[in-house]
Amino acid sequence: MLQAALGDVHGPSHRVMSRAPRGRRWVLPTALLCLYGFLASLRPSEPFLTRYLLGPDKNLTETQVPKVDILKVLRELWQDFLQCYSSRPMLCWSVWWAFSTCGYFQVINYTQGLWEMVLPSQRFEIYNGGVEAVSTLLGAVAVFAVGYIKVSWATWGEVALALFSLFIAAAVYVMDTVRNIWLCYASYVIFRIVYMLLITIATFQIATNLSMERYALVFGINTFIALALQTLLTLIVVDSSGLGLNIFTQFMIYASYFAAISLVFLVSGIYSIMKNYRRQEEMPSRSTTSSP
Repeated sequence: MLQAALGDVHGPSHRVMSRAPRGRRWVLPTALLCLYGFLASLRPSEPFLTRYLLGPDKNLTETQVPKVDILKVLRELWQDFLQCYSSRPMLCWSVWWAFSTCGYFQVINYTQGLWEMVLPSQRFEIYNGGVEAVSTLLGAVAVFAVGYIKVSWATWGEVALALFSLFIAAAVYVMDTVRNIWLCYASYVIFRIVYMLLITIATFQIATNLSMERYALVFGINTFIALALQTLLTLIVVDSSGLGLNIFTQFMIYASYFAAISLVFLVSGIYSIMKNYRRQEEMPSRSTTSSP
């Protein structure tokens, strides 16, 4: 009876605690993860460097160690930010990098759940781990092979991003609509190969337009944007406080997401090609008019 009485006393409060909204518990860990991804790439070492220089190893005085002006550092970061993203090719590659990375993370995070719905692991033999290993291996081979591709990425880069993003959208669409586990496996392998190929090209193109001192800033900002977009997409599509859609509807949205990326970059790429073509046509006409 005492145990029953204690159960009656503590039972309602326990039930109230269990009814606490779980939809908001992901907010703080996700925000910390986004902040960590940004700071891990940025690597703010000044406080640790100052302590090291003032320590017994270097034995410097405070007057010998220059003080860091936080406002000055922030102003310099802002100026670097504006200068980096003022370049149109740099902006295009960074936008694709951030948005596609968001979609990539979302797909690989929920692929296992999709496969479980297509072929339950409790009743059938599955090969999920092997597919992950094969896709990683073939993706590495594709990354190695991309170094031998001779393409003017400055001219055809946006169109290539559009076409390959369309391949990614098609692979995700097949994974969602064709309820065959082997086609799901094959589509997933294609999805990862194409993404790893493109992300390598995008990373190289971003790096070639930057000085080494700005690598951490740009890739830190791109990573932060990707994680923030993934958080927003998870909140809207997956979380119970949002739409809380089933796994098949989620993957239909992810396929549409990559299709929208493809459409945007196709329009932008066609515009860039037409602009370059007109510029090349205007150059001979100017040279003939300027000649005596």
